Amino acid sequence: MSARETATPAPRKKLVAYLPLAFFLALAALFFFSLKSGDPSRLPSALLGRKAPDFALPALEGFGAAGGLSSADLALGKPTLVNIFASWCLPCRDEHPMLVQLSKDAALAAKGLRVAGIAYKDEPANSRKFLAEVGNPYALIGVDKSGRAGIEWGVYGVPETFVVKGDGTIAYKFVGPLSPQALREKLMPEIEKALR
Repeated sequence: MSARETATPAPRKKLVAYLPLAFFLALAALFFFSLKSGDPSRLPSALLGRKAPDFALPALEGFGAAGGLSSADLALGKPTLVNIFASWCLPCRDEHPMLVQLSKDAALAAKGLRVAGIAYKDEPANSRKFLAEVGNPYALIGVDKSGRAGIEWGVYGVPETFVVKGDGTIAYKFVGPLSPQALREKLMPEIEKALR
């Protein structure tokens, strides 16, 4: 064989050398545009249409029911809005007025809607201070200090809000902070369906 037959052409070598970089840039662009155009509230949940995970959380002392929050509390015939929150979460503070509004809505309460909270990866003292400052919309509060229940619920991050039917079936999941528009256009229609 001649040296000419065994040598790889120079332009081809350069092209092969740039392939990993081109692949990385294409992948980065795909992720960027997916995140930029995506609606985080539409993240999929394997729990939709299924019973809430089996869990039992201790109560946040001084707030909510003495027994905390458990899967049994969600299957008592009343629909429940379950909000995953934390005192260290700034978006949780932003959405909190919407939760207070929901908890004070007499028409929803008359239909049986309850608002429950899960204090996610938070110190109980910090959760108590947070609720003392911004108000307590929760009829039931469970403390998930380790984050284990959050894993069972498939939580991506706080805040997240679930609509749970009276039989304990998860009907809807909203990811991210509630805004007045999201409450009106996304969450309320799902709450109304659960109340039927």
